[in-house]
Amino acid sequence: MIRVEGVSKSFGEQKVLDAVDVNFETGKVNFIIGRSGSGKSVLTKCIVGLLEVDEGRVLFDDRNFTVMSHHERKSIRKEIGMLFQGSALFDSMTVEQNVGFPLTMFSDMSADERAERIDFCLRRVQLDGAHKKYPAEISGGMQKRVGIARAIAMNPKYLFCDEPNSGLDPQTAIVIDNLIREITYEYGITTVVVSHDMNSVIEIGDRINFVNAGRIWWRGDKDDILHTSNEELNSFVYASDFMRVVRQNLK
Repeated sequence: MIRVEGVSKSFGEQKVLDAVDVNFETGKVNFIIGRSGSGKSVLTKCIVGLLEVDEGRVLFDDRNFTVMSHHERKSIRKEIGMLFQGSALFDSMTVEQNVGFPLTMFSDMSADERAERIDFCLRRVQLDGAHKKYPAEISGGMQKRVGIARAIAMNPKYLFCDEPNSGLDPQTAIVIDNLIREITYEYGITTVVVSHDMNSVIEIGDRINFVNAGRIWWRGDKDDILHTSNEELNSFVYASDFMRVVRQNLK
């Protein structure tokens, strides 16, 4: 579990996060949703240490990440997998080199052990024959799957996904959603997904946290979100055509 307790963050006189308290549960897909500028990206960066908090603390399974030195944080960072919005693959590296990059940088595996782990991760995301291809030679959906394979290469305890379906067609987005959910359940990972995609939220969201004006405005599950009376959340959720159809069918 990841616990965020009383976290505040300001830039100059602008307070972006205001005493945020939130838990992200192990073995579940935990969503952070909210409008642009609501503070959800800053919250995520504070959790993984890309930004330092002004107040409060972040705990990874009761380990206080906030007070750790840069060196002490390395052990936790090795347990974190990241799936970036644009996949963030190295264009000059093949698929297998991209997946193996964290293994080369952060593990003591032999070359044979790395190759075996790369094979396993690519099989897990159904990319068995893509080892020697370069990112420019594969589709956007395949690039996202390579990103997932790289994110799980170090067998992480925590997985952070930033807009994983950005730029994907609906069918491919479903494939990525299903992979995220399956990997979370299969390996008991604490998964945190930042997303605007309400379809994904409804399909795979176990726990949902709505950020508004730098605070957790609402929390619940995918059933709760369809029946909430929270006006700010409803305004956000039912802004899309897809969710308006869902709402109409609930009446």
